[in-house]
Amino acid sequence: MIPASFEYVAPTTLDEAVSALSSAGEDAKIIAGGQSLMPVLRLRMAAPTTVVDLGRIEELRGIHEDGDSVVIGAMTTHHEVERNQLLAEHAALLSECAKTVADPQIRHRGTLGGALAHADPAGDLSAASVALDASLTIVGPGGQRTLAAADFFTDLFTTALEPDEILVYIRVPKHTGWAAHYEKFHRVSQSWSMVGVAATLDVDGGVIRKAAVALTNMAAVPVRARGVEEALVGQSANIDVIRAAADHAAEGTNPISDENADAEYRTHLAKVLTRRAVVTAAGV
Repeated sequence: MIPASFEYVAPTTLDEAVSALSSAGEDAKIIAGGQSLMPVLRLRMAAPTTVVDLGRIEELRGIHEDGDSVVIGAMTTHHEVERNQLLAEHAALLSECAKTVADPQIRHRGTLGGALAHADPAGDLSAASVALDASLTIVGPGGQRTLAAADFFTDLFTTALEPDEILVYIRVPKHTGWAAHYEKFHRVSQSWSMVGVAATLDVDGGVIRKAAVALTNMAAVPVRARGVEEALVGQSANIDVIRAAADHAAEGTNPISDENADAEYRTHLAKVLTRRAVVTAAGV
């Protein structure tokens, strides 16, 4: 299907982008990598009056250290997140998660900021950002503000972004040396996750000193598996401990039932995948 007609704007600076978005009104859409927006436009599930393309804004790209954090431009691609050495050292969970996103073509075009702003509950990188306690910086006509990732996602396909605001970068506290793994289940290769688990651990001398676990597609937004984390911290990294901790995975979640899986099956998956993710991360 052919998209409905729209005005196309391709600013080269962030200020120009904010101005263009503000001038276009509430019916404008931002395009980053386009891997989520383009199918929606083709199906006419969205009919924006204006599309603001961020692809020419170089200041929104790149990954760099800033003290005890790593800062990632919103237009950084999944491929760059997957391959970046700073992230591999200081935020391995993001790298591990990016490896599982769709296929190489999508990873070379899709962007971290675009994926987070799209807020699909089955999107993989959202859970990783929540597990890592990332913060997201947003810019609009009223200036700049920063939100914790856990507060950025508000509902299905909904974030705290106002219509005239742009996500500009993601700041991830360093988790240097933490082991990490992302485990997900899907019936067809490269399709959306029915359930996913993002797990990262600080293991010292065989003891789990710290743990962060977040779930994909177990609620309208990514959620931390706090019960799992509490059951792991201070314990030996062994199969029995991890199995018992994984039984807490679905606590406080609200999985949906759809054509792919019902809520009961997703609850089962959350426990199984949490055990697999933590076992792999811990190397036991």
